[in-house]
Amino acid sequence: MKLTHLLSAGLLSLFSTCALSTTFTFTAIPDADESNLRTRFEKVADYLSKQLDVEVKYIPVKSYSAAITAFRNNQVQLAWFGGLSGVQARGLVPGSEAIAQGFEDQSFKSYLIAHHSVDIKLSDDFPVLDNYTFTFGSKGSTSGRLMPQFFIEQNLGKPVDQIFKRIGFSGDHSRTISQVEAGVYQVGAVNYKVWDTAVEKGEVDTSKVKVIWESPTYPDYQWTVRSGVDSDFGAGFKEKLTKALIGMTDKDLLASFPRTSFVPAKNSDYEPIERVAKKIGMID
Repeated sequence: MKLTHLLSAGLLSLFSTCALSTTFTFTAIPDADESNLRTRFEKVADYLSKQLDVEVKYIPVKSYSAAITAFRNNQVQLAWFGGLSGVQARGLVPGSEAIAQGFEDQSFKSYLIAHHSVDIKLSDDFPVLDNYTFTFGSKGSTSGRLMPQFFIEQNLGKPVDQIFKRIGFSGDHSRTISQVEAGVYQVGAVNYKVWDTAVEKGEVDTSKVKVIWESPTYPDYQWTVRSGVDSDFGAGFKEKLTKALIGMTDKDLLASFPRTSFVPAKNSDYEPIERVAKKIGMID
């Protein structure tokens, strides 16, 4: 009997250990060039592996909706979401939580940019945009679609399809800049961080494309963790993960986001995004 009990206890311990050694996976919305994203988030995976003492793997996705689907289906347990995609994902997986955001994400903003042929100068006043061609970023982007559409309709008093001659969706912020710079679209909406970083790196020809308006601030990107991680990876795992994200101090790693640091976040921080999304009909 004693031997049987010992064997049973040993098997139970083995199964418990196996259950807690599952690879921890995460993804991120594809808001920029894919190769840059892979470089950035594979570094994050290495950092988290060391901090959490589990194997951590970054899984790239092709679209914002794919990131949300992977989170919903438990293909990933953590995601770097935008404000809107985070709200959508947490709505699909009750109990999931925003746990960290970039310091800058507390007061994020969008730029409207224009081809040099457009006769509009940068001003605090909202520009007249009637009958221009216009591109958003991804259809699910907070800074490249949701908030710009809200501000445009709020300031001009009519839906965007009654304002612009033609509307496109570039897919990500880097392509928005390229398309407006090339004159494919006359005006576009872009994440200010992507623009500022691209300008600093000399990747934008500012003689061909310019900023014409800067939005008010709003909450944006955040790390959202799926409910149930403590059951899958051990008691206290969510707290350990949160501390690891907020404790990310490597300057090169932070610069790849780019963020100066990560700070605590909670679901209620994103209630303004949810209200705007409901107001313009992007979520029920």
